[in-house]
Amino acid sequence: MKKLDLSFKNNRKATQGCLLLSDPFINDPYFTRVAILLCRHNKKETFGFVLNNFIELNLNEHDGNFIEIPSKISIGGPVEENNLFYIHTLGSRLKGSEQIVGNLYFGGDYESLRELLDQEPSLLKEIRFFIGYSGWDYQQLEDEMKEHTWLAVNNIDENEILSSTSDDFWKECMNKQGPKFQLISQFPLNPNDN
Repeated sequence: MKKLDLSFKNNRKATQGCLLLSDPFINDPYFTRVAILLCRHNKKETFGFVLNNFIELNLNEHDGNFIEIPSKISIGGPVEENNLFYIHTLGSRLKGSEQIVGNLYFGGDYESLRELLDQEPSLLKEIRFFIGYSGWDYQQLEDEMKEHTWLAVNNIDENEILSSTSDDFWKECMNKQGPKFQLISQFPLNPNDN
């Protein structure tokens, strides 16, 4: 019987639009068992948003100019924690937005976004909001990938990214990576609890 290699190493490269799944034993207040959407990854900059670190804050509590509509905001990372960021599938409907991959975009004109949501509150299902973001210096992410800190995956679709409000999103993403990662996703946060 072949023994299953449960190390976290992988040969996948990080690319713009992929998700980074953290090693199950990272002990960091921002990056413990997180899924990060990598919005930009090039020689000039690398940044993304943690998808599964939610806070109890409605959008209009952050900015009273938004209408009062139910929303769930995530802490996107430790950089610029006072700023609001967003990803969406509004594309050209939101002037100034930049394509991440496929039908997934980030940013765009803030005033236009507020006007769109005033006119069509149902568009909220096409937008995710974040306080702060996660960023890496040049080559830093590649170094962390070599240390097996992150698993880069491309099999989580935009609907899952936009609609997920699950506290188990990291685990759900890991389970989609096959038997080895399904086992890894079951590891207790504290190995001593095993």
